[in-house]
Amino acid sequence: MQDWWIYQGPGTAAERLDRLELSAPPWRRFRGVGSQYRPPTDGAVWEETLERGTGFVPEDHEIDVVNTALYLRRPLLITGKPGVGKSTMAYSIAADLGLGPVLRWPITSRSSLRDGLYEYDAIGRLHDSSLRRSPQEATGRDAAEPLSISTYLRLGPLGTALLPQSRPRVLLVDEIDKCDIDLPGDLLTVFEEGSFEVPELARIAAQDASPLIGTADGPEPSARIEGGRAQCSAFPVVVLTSNGEREFPPPFLRRCIRLNIAPPERDRLEEIVRRRLAVDPGTDPASSLIDAFLGRRATGDLATDQLLNAIQLRLSGAWPNPADNERLLSVALEQLTDSPSG
Repeated sequence: MQDWWIYQGPGTAAERLDRLELSAPPWRRFRGVGSQYRPPTDGAVWEETLERGTGFVPEDHEIDVVNTALYLRRPLLITGKPGVGKSTMAYSIAADLGLGPVLRWPITSRSSLRDGLYEYDAIGRLHDSSLRRSPQEATGRDAAEPLSISTYLRLGPLGTALLPQSRPRVLLVDEIDKCDIDLPGDLLTVFEEGSFEVPELARIAAQDASPLIGTADGPEPSARIEGGRAQCSAFPVVVLTSNGEREFPPPFLRRCIRLNIAPPERDRLEEIVRRRLAVDPGTDPASSLIDAFLGRRATGDLATDQLLNAIQLRLSGAWPNPADNERLLSVALEQLTDSPSG
């Protein structure tokens, strides 16, 4: 443990976040004003973040890189083979610093910037508006009043992360290498400015300057958007994961802190087994399955969760016959590739 670490560092989470707040570079200070949004601090989504995050075992050099991204308020771009814990790193940061449930944005080839910022149910609003114009409802006074557009707006994961909040949220942009060619460039402006506009709300700002809308944490109206624009006060902890399926433009890479997570060696695997399954990795079935996992990984890629699955099966009483051991390995530890990738 290093004294300068925020993530996995000394002191309580509140003390470490206070140190982080005082360390912002002059060019990465954000002054979002208005109503402070408060994320949920309990419930199933927070329990999921805690469960996934507390079982993660980072290496010291990985902690160094994460903390570098925290200090500089820059996105963390994590690369590595499938199953090495790229996504779990985001949950580990959120759990360690008590930053609320992870805001996850899974990327596909059709993902656009607006998908991450907000969604607007224009069809639903049009449908409800047409119902109110029906002859049966037209006689009521309320029927002439326009429907509030804010009812049909909901912030996405990126939009929720950029709300004014006292503490940063953790945003996981998962598998960004699957994105359209334009998305990395579109994200640059948002990450640089720490803000975004909702045009639908900006157009009605004169009539409704600070409407409440739903967020990625829940559909109920809970976030106030001032004048149609959101500006963060604490830059979110942005974790971008990539399986290396594409290259990114230099301007995008220049603004990221990059980390490659290598497949865990035996000592780290043992610690993962100890934390996630609460068993002694030096005893069977864990020890023999770790041996088998490392042997099979030498000739083809395997993911760490495959090892956990195999050990859990044995702990549950499945595949008890020693004669079936090879069949268990072929089912639970089936290689992802024919040879380990470089």
